Amino acid sequence: MTKVGIGYDIHRLVENRKLVLGGVEIPYVKGLLGYSDGDVVMHAIADAMLGALALGDIGQHFPDTDPKYKGISSGELVKKVVSIIREKGFDVGNVDTMILAEEPKVGPFRGRMLEALAGVLGIAGDRISIKATTSEGVGSIGKGEAIAAYAVVAIDEKR
Repeated sequence: MTKVGIGYDIHRLVENRKLVLGGVEIPYVKGLLGYSDGDVVMHAIADAMLGALALGDIGQHFPDTDPKYKGISSGELVKKVVSIIREKGFDVGNVDTMILAEEPKVGPFRGRMLEALAGVLGIAGDRISIKATTSEGVGSIGKGEAIAAYAVVAIDEKR
């Protein structure tokens, strides 16, 4: 049996924060505001995996009221979600992500993101898609005030 989930996350860009996308620190003048490292790609993937099994969202599993999650790498959260779905008898099948950002350009970092995601998900890189687009100047993303990500994840029942 294969189950599918969708995830979405958006964070505001602020000064004096590192920008982390897809598990990769990207040189940029601003970073994403968040209780963890603010990695919207990892957050969207985690929510998609949890959603595929109707297990809620990352806020329920890793609340921002719990000090142990303050500043945590979002990759660590994704690893915990992978463990949860494996305990339920499933493995990650494939992941499709879409990053929405005016700047910085994602292309030069796509290979490193792919390696980082493959590592935390425990799957081959050819089962992960990382795409990016702009918002053509529309809304908070288009004005360079935020970055968002969507993810669709298929998880397969272990045989």
